[in-house]
Amino acid sequence: MKKFFYIKIAVLLLCFCSVYGQQQESLLKEFSVKVKVVNDKTNEPIKDARVDVNGISYRYSFVKDSYLVKARVNSTLEVSHPDFETVFYTIKNDEDIKIIVEDFKGSEITKSVSPSISKKAKSKRSDFYSVYYDSVLFYKKKELDKSLTFVEKMLLESDTKNQRATSFKELADIYAHWKQYDLAIENYKASLKEMPNTSVLIELAKTQFLAKEYKGSEKSHLQSLKTRLSSYDRLLVHQGLGDVYKNLQEFDKARSNYEQALAIAKKNLITPKITDLNSKLAEVFAAEGNAQKADSYFQNSLNLASKENRKRTLKEQQKVADYYNQSQRYDDEINLRKESLENADDIVVAEEEKEALIDSITSQKINYKIGNAYALKQEYNEAIPYLKKSIDEADKKEDLIIQKDATRKLSEIYETVGKYSEALKTYQEYVQLVDTLYSRKEQEIQQIKRFGKRIADNQSRIKSLEKDKELADSKIDLAYKDQQITQESNKRQQYIIYSLIGGLFLLSLVAYFMQRTNKQQKLANNLLALKSMRSQMNPHFIFNALNSVNSFIAVNDERSANRYLSEFSVLMRSVLENSDEDFITLSKEIELLELYVKLEHNRFQDKFDYQIEIDKNIPLENYSIPPMLLQPYIENAIWHGLRYKEEKGNLHISMHQNKEDSIIITVKDDGVGRKKSMEMKTKNQLKQKSKGMSTIQNRIAILNDMYRDKITVSISNVFENESGTKVELILKKDVL
Repeated sequence: MKKFFYIKIAVLLLCFCSVYGQQQESLLKEFSVKVKVVNDKTNEPIKDARVDVNGISYRYSFVKDSYLVKARVNSTLEVSHPDFETVFYTIKNDEDIKIIVEDFKGSEITKSVSPSISKKAKSKRSDFYSVYYDSVLFYKKKELDKSLTFVEKMLLESDTKNQRATSFKELADIYAHWKQYDLAIENYKASLKEMPNTSVLIELAKTQFLAKEYKGSEKSHLQSLKTRLSSYDRLLVHQGLGDVYKNLQEFDKARSNYEQALAIAKKNLITPKITDLNSKLAEVFAAEGNAQKADSYFQNSLNLASKENRKRTLKEQQKVADYYNQSQRYDDEINLRKESLENADDIVVAEEEKEALIDSITSQKINYKIGNAYALKQEYNEAIPYLKKSIDEADKKEDLIIQKDATRKLSEIYETVGKYSEALKTYQEYVQLVDTLYSRKEQEIQQIKRFGKRIADNQSRIKSLEKDKELADSKIDLAYKDQQITQESNKRQQYIIYSLIGGLFLLSLVAYFMQRTNKQQKLANNLLALKSMRSQMNPHFIFNALNSVNSFIAVNDERSANRYLSEFSVLMRSVLENSDEDFITLSKEIELLELYVKLEHNRFQDKFDYQIEIDKNIPLENYSIPPMLLQPYIENAIWHGLRYKEEKGNLHISMHQNKEDSIIITVKDDGVGRKKSMEMKTKNQLKQKSKGMSTIQNRIAILNDMYRDKITVSISNVFENESGTKVELILKKDVL
């Protein structure tokens, strides 16, 4: 009976462990999540938001039409933008997330000084800003001069507070990367002055710490805690405060902030930070003299690092070994460094690296520290081989500092053990290394001076550009106001002059103004008619295209409907861009036609094949055509000719040189013909008169009246039995 009872307990424990393990695995598993940020009024995506998950930023994907982020269960999503309140969300699974922003107005647009600057020009300027921004991100950590040059251009193209704040933030990031912390701090503050931002404030606090401005860093960290933070940012702030207080030797505050950061890291399963914070707590306990606690936390950090990767393990081993050295636990130090030496060799072999590892953790340095530990234990014979190996490796890798230190230590050991000739020889080598290192240091100092001067010159130039821009803006404002005053004054003077001489030229002026008014009225009427017709064309075209989508949906062909909608959106974007233009280039019209015919062919693949033939000798840039002029003819050929044909038909579109100053465009199909198409229409279709062709004819008539018979159209049957339709359009060169 007892045996059966123990078996039941064992089975229950096994089940519990299995379920618990699966839960833990699901918590640790990383997955992808689509995040959409949209305007509630237009349902358009907001593409310039900042989307962060656990400190990692993700940019908008135009392919996926959303932000694609990597996350785990309970990861904190942070979505921020200068024009709406920051959104925080805890991710529970891999379902898509949609964030709807109410009353979104977009980036603030500064008042234009010159009224002649169009929206199109503003858009181009914004595009340039984006290009320069991408260039800064690319060169930021690669080439200092190029990255600074592009930041200057960003500042010159900045039209909004948000853009200026971003420009100063990127400039600060560049200086921080190149360890010019004073300039980085200055520009982070400039960015915050333009627009408050929590992330920038955290970066400022971090840079102040690196610049050893501990009180300033403490103030910035505490200020950021008063804002709304994501879990990861709050972790960074508490860790940063812990670093500040540790350096200020306020160990109680340091320990408290590290523990808060560790709690957040554990809750959100941020493994690298859990390792770091265990190590940092160990350093605090070591500084307080609590060896037992320090050992415990260092052991935790070693165990956690071993579960990450070898590089992380090696880094942590060196930190713990240094602690053992300071505690005079040389045996523990030697054993740990020998283990890390094996790890370093394994990593070098596995990754085929010439230089060893990270953060200056090299095999020659590890060998030197092992030799030094043996020397401190007065085990000189064990120390000598490690020091020699350190010297040889440092020589091969041109690590003069380690080579110098190891040579000096080896000379001292030779002297201690009574090998005076070897001690002298080694000391002479040490002196030579010191001289070489001194020369190299002088060169490095000169390079640092030149580097610092170059950076200072760049910063001065940027400040100068900023002042010049402010001065130029103020001058333009004044000039614009003066211009307005001058124009008003001139108008008053003109009114006085016209009133004095008006009687003498009254009759001639009346005749002149009547003639001009009639001409302008006719032009205005024509333009209004064209605009009205274009507004009819777009809904007509959209309606017909949506019929195609509806047919896919009707047969549950979701993939075809999605593909058709995607391609249709590209076509519609192009159509709408050109909808206000009387004429577009012939090459653009060809692109629109190719896309339109492709869409219709996808819909009616079993009804027709098509061919588009463009004469390569036609200078397309010399011809312009009303947008979507040919589309109704092609639409009629497909929908009223080829669609009614029992067998598969053909559509042929061609463009050939007609005369020197004109080309002929032909749209030909072998469909049922216009007469039979009319007979085959239903009664309902006959009641609904198509306005597409009549609208096109009216457009051509008005445009020919305005632009001197630029377009000629003729329609005829292809075959004698009245089947097939051929449309011939003669287009003349530009006379606009």
